[in-house]
Amino acid sequence: MTTSIAEQLVDLAMQARSDAAEVYAAQSLSRPVSFEANRLKQLESTQTDGLALRLWKDRRPGLVVAYGPVNPQALVDRALALSALKEPEDIDLTQSHQQVYPTEGQAIAVEALVEMGQQTIDQVRQAYPEVLCAGSWDCEVETTRLINSQGLDLTFEDTTLNGFLEAALIRGEDFLTVYDGQTCRGTLNSDTIAQEVLKRLDWAQESSEAPTGKVPVLFTAKAADLLWGTVQSALNGKQVLEGASPWGDRLSQLILSPLITLWQDPTAGPFSCPFDDEGVTTQPLKFVEAGVLQSFYYDRMTGKSLGTSSTGNGFRHGLGSYPIPDLYNFLVQPGEASFEAIVRQIEDGIIVDQALGGGAGISGELSINVDLGYRIQNGQIVGRVKDTMLAGNVYSALKQIIALGRDAEWNGSCWTPSISLEGLSVTGKTCTS
Repeated sequence: MTTSIAEQLVDLAMQARSDAAEVYAAQSLSRPVSFEANRLKQLESTQTDGLALRLWKDRRPGLVVAYGPVNPQALVDRALALSALKEPEDIDLTQSHQQVYPTEGQAIAVEALVEMGQQTIDQVRQAYPEVLCAGSWDCEVETTRLINSQGLDLTFEDTTLNGFLEAALIRGEDFLTVYDGQTCRGTLNSDTIAQEVLKRLDWAQESSEAPTGKVPVLFTAKAADLLWGTVQSALNGKQVLEGASPWGDRLSQLILSPLITLWQDPTAGPFSCPFDDEGVTTQPLKFVEAGVLQSFYYDRMTGKSLGTSSTGNGFRHGLGSYPIPDLYNFLVQPGEASFEAIVRQIEDGIIVDQALGGGAGISGELSINVDLGYRIQNGQIVGRVKDTMLAGNVYSALKQIIALGRDAEWNGSCWTPSISLEGLSVTGKTCTS
């Protein structure tokens, strides 16, 4: 999509005597390199070019989406026709602000992605020749532009690198799959991915019975987002507005373990962004400090409804949706202990590294099958556990933290360390080697 089309859509909407109009445009170019059965499988190039036009006529909203080539007048006509079917609503757009933000990240050649992927697979297979590896390496360039009839015009481009490796090991009737990945802007460390996969394969050499009852549970940094998804939901201003958040009336009160400090930073990590999908400048926010609730996050409408303002957290879930409160990144302050030191503290417990099923949601009630987990006995990892389930309440468990690791890493848009806690129940069946 060219720059002139976005401006033309806004101009045509206003010529039709709309009250206001905005265009949200998103472009992406991705060149994924995929591997299967230890070999290069496919090179791809995928480009998407889409936009969303939103206008208001007599305060009635009309939202339409288009991909690829656009007929501006036809798109405006469709939006006007849809607006005639809608109820009036308040119009609240970000006012005049024009800026092209510096490009984040740096692209690399497809050949370099192929080399990274093959080297990572070769490194794993040197230690485990029988393993079957699959994975993908990708360089994605995304451009976002937001323009409206109030004089707003913002553009941001970023490049992210992704590496993901899955290793499958079949021994008799035992089938084991482990995986690890990395997303970054800058240098993708494929050696780290290989070492993490190898570490998990080493841990899984033996099988062990899972303990039962309420025992210490250590979530790796890769698995800890199962807990933080619930916390993110509870901090969502929309959940506060609807009365669903258990923390809606608990500002400045102790809600979690004093070991927990949570915040967002618009400049951090591979998911940083300078403005949200409503054109509001993103900002650093401290959500919880030493267990005490400090703030929630809002979009424009939610903030206004609660008597405050947007925190720069209004994001769309697809071009055809309205912005709602969401997080672009979420950071958990690490502890001081190494992962190995935390393991040594546990006499009898389990490590959760991969799980089947999602998190607990706003209710906090967690019930998952452990896809990949390990038994800890006398401070040592003694083997892989199978047929194991985990249940309990996330809010309660996060008040009973044993330790936070110093090994924080990005898991999606959540930067989290490993975390060991009490208060969750473990059930399992007897496993044989």
